[in-house]
Amino acid sequence: AGVFFLGYALFEIPSNLILVRVGARLWIARIMISWGILSVAMMFVSGPISFYVLRFLLGVAEAGFLPGIIYYLGNWYPAADRARAVSWFMLAIPLSTVIGAPLSGVLLELDGWHGLEGWQWLFLLEGIPAVVLGFVVLGYLTDSPDQAEWLDPKERSWLAEHVASEQRAAHARHGVGLKAALVHPTVWLLGLILFACQSGSYGLTLWIPQIVQGLSGLSNLAVSMISALPYVAAAIGMIAIGTSSDRTGERFLHIAIPSAVGGLGFIAAAYFMSPLLGMLALTIAAVGDLGTRGPFWALPTRFLTGSAAAAGIALINTMASLGGFVGPYAVGIVRDVTGSFAGGLVFLAVLLLLAAGAAVTLRGARVLADPKP
Repeated sequence: AGVFFLGYALFEIPSNLILVRVGARLWIARIMISWGILSVAMMFVSGPISFYVLRFLLGVAEAGFLPGIIYYLGNWYPAADRARAVSWFMLAIPLSTVIGAPLSGVLLELDGWHGLEGWQWLFLLEGIPAVVLGFVVLGYLTDSPDQAEWLDPKERSWLAEHVASEQRAAHARHGVGLKAALVHPTVWLLGLILFACQSGSYGLTLWIPQIVQGLSGLSNLAVSMISALPYVAAAIGMIAIGTSSDRTGERFLHIAIPSAVGGLGFIAAAYFMSPLLGMLALTIAAVGDLGTRGPFWALPTRFLTGSAAAAGIALINTMASLGGFVGPYAVGIVRDVTGSFAGGLVFLAVLLLLAAGAAVTLRGARVLADPKP
């Protein structure tokens, strides 16, 4: 996992800057196609060296995908609609857990079919769709609204001009350039907030089967089904919170309150002994943590535009990606030392509560004032 995140972190910012130069359609397609090919290539791993090399290259290939999509959506959706747009895109996170975990289990059962082991079928059949969708992106996506022939000409003109006018207003008000974006205090604080949230979500995703197993003592199949329930609720919560944020025009409390609720959910899960109450607490934690994503990603484009937005968004996501390593690792270390998940869940809770406090402090940041064209 560490080798993957190394490649991912090193190439996140360069990848997003290339996207600005060559266009989102071409670059997002490249990311998906190379990502899928390298995922398939994992089926040919024959030892530690080939494993580490492919994991590193997979991180390099995937780098820039999420920040590229966030940057792309910022060029398509007016500021007032971005939390919903991001929330719908981010549904992939909980839904991939709901669908992906059982599907992976089924694919592993193909062990021995046509001379391939189960894990080889897993990499093969889960890598191919990324390649196919990459070519779909290449044929369907347009770099900007004014190129979208499927929109009415008046709609194209209005949308392109409205988004451009918001970006001009933000640039005129703040004038943050590429280099300034990389050292901007608000960018770094946003990165730390998302780092805390990502630590929580990754920590939960990796360990929830074992936590549920410890609470219930059920079979592996039952555990996998029950472990998906918090993510069904999280998917609904993401859309509800993103929609509320857009309707009210408020971002900061829509980050702070879900973060705090998620933190309290982790604390409750750490100490509830009842399987029902424990699952309820984990569900609350998942809804609160993942519910922050839409409102959160609507913030950077309030003061960053162009290449500065691409670099700033990528830096924020690079910092956050480290949470995908720290969160699960910390929970595992605490469990090994104490023999319980309680301390690890409290650690995730503290991070989310700190994120909530940081989000409240951002309400006074001048650069995050809602831009009006």
